[in-house]
Amino acid sequence: MTTTEDFAAYIAGLPRVLAGAAALFRDAEGRVLLVEPNYREGWALPGGTIESDQGETPRQGARRETLEEIGLDRELGRLLAVDWVPGTTVRPPLVAYLFDGGVLTENDLKAIRLQEEELLSWRLVPRADLPEYLLGALGRRVTAALDVLAEGAGAVELEDGERVG
Repeated sequence: MTTTEDFAAYIAGLPRVLAGAAALFRDAEGRVLLVEPNYREGWALPGGTIESDQGETPRQGARRETLEEIGLDRELGRLLAVDWVPGTTVRPPLVAYLFDGGVLTENDLKAIRLQEEELLSWRLVPRADLPEYLLGALGRRVTAALDVLAEGAGAVELEDGERVG
């Protein structure tokens, strides 16, 4: 019979996967809100690591990160994309959830307050210019999510930013 200690040891030996969540915000012109991190290359969406050890869900994580990073506390819309991003030599694989943040009003944009410990700036970027700002799978994930919104389709499953199936 398996003991609690045996099960704990088994779980501790399983591979690790990171989980992250972000929100896709747009303005009335359809431009995407991006933030510029101070700790890595490229731009990003408001979002970050899900605190699953605290019982946080992906949706809760995206909302918390949005509040922390840009000062907006908003209900998030539907799930737009789930992306499996393979691991690298410096990080394990990542499951990235992307939620619809909705369309921001002028008042919302004026209320943005950056988390200075992590972010340098923010900007609204037209879809055509996103490849200049978003690197790798993130750029493909955002484009796929914008397609979901335009098509009125359900959430899309991605692998490294590419549609599955």
